[in-house]
Amino acid sequence: MKVKNNHLKILLAAPRGFCAGVDRAIEIVKKSIEKYGAPVYVRHEIVHNKHVVDGLKKIGAIFVEEIDEIEDKTRPVIFSAHGVPKSVPQEAESLNMIFVDATCPLVSKVHREAENLNKKNVQVLLIGHKNHPEVIGTMGQVASGKIDLIETIDDAKNYQRGKNDKLAYITQTTLSVDDTKDIINVLKERFPDIHEPKKDDICYATTNRQAAVKKIAKECDNLFVIGSRNSSNSVRLVEVAKNNGCENAELIHSESTFPLEKISKCKTIGISSGASAPEVLVNEFIENIKKNFTVEIEEVEIVKENVTFKIPGRLN
Repeated sequence: MKVKNNHLKILLAAPRGFCAGVDRAIEIVKKSIEKYGAPVYVRHEIVHNKHVVDGLKKIGAIFVEEIDEIEDKTRPVIFSAHGVPKSVPQEAESLNMIFVDATCPLVSKVHREAENLNKKNVQVLLIGHKNHPEVIGTMGQVASGKIDLIETIDDAKNYQRGKNDKLAYITQTTLSVDDTKDIINVLKERFPDIHEPKKDDICYATTNRQAAVKKIAKECDNLFVIGSRNSSNSVRLVEVAKNNGCENAELIHSESTFPLEKISKCKTIGISSGASAPEVLVNEFIENIKKNFTVEIEEVEIVKENVTFKIPGRLN
């Protein structure tokens, strides 16, 4: 199918794409390879994006799910941006391995909250998605049973508090701001004394990307989010678009075919990308559109991001 001279308006959400935590994690892998030589091992995908992972493989990163898969224990291992349970660095130490922690500092903040609450004998409720690496890492900061997972409003409604339990909640950093707010409201209504974080756990990048998508959603016939299927923040962006006026929102991932037919039925489309999706993928998508349409691009920026996180000193 070839469409010629069809005028198409693109609303390009900003901010979009890489956040400071993702930038830092990728830089940690590159600097580790520079310092220690190849290969270096990475436990779990450093960030949830195939393009990024494949690029790092080419320069000497080997990805594994668990430390026991690492054949050469003399080589360094890097922990992904999503964070790991405490048992993982303990295992690396017991094997005398060099390890570098690329956990996003905003995830580390949630880890510290969980630890501090646990020390005060507070039962922690973690709002998040079961089996997501970040949730596994956060729950692994304290002894089993000291954190209960709340995934849905129904979970919040049905949670049974222990007789003497003091309660607090924390959240996964990449959730939908709106969905999380609804769950928190239920918890506060049921448990008025529940302790909340001093500062919102949902990261600035997640909040900003969702706000940018909300801003353009109503004006779009279709909205495309460039990202990975296992990227929580990318999937949430699609949900946010659908909940804010653009029912025809979808994820464009590594196995997606270019949606030419859908775009040909549109006058205005929106484009955003998840916090682990490189801008090159957005540019490729737009270049494909330009082959078939006369394009007018308007970038809709709601806030400028200037956050940076330092990499570990040992890699400088």
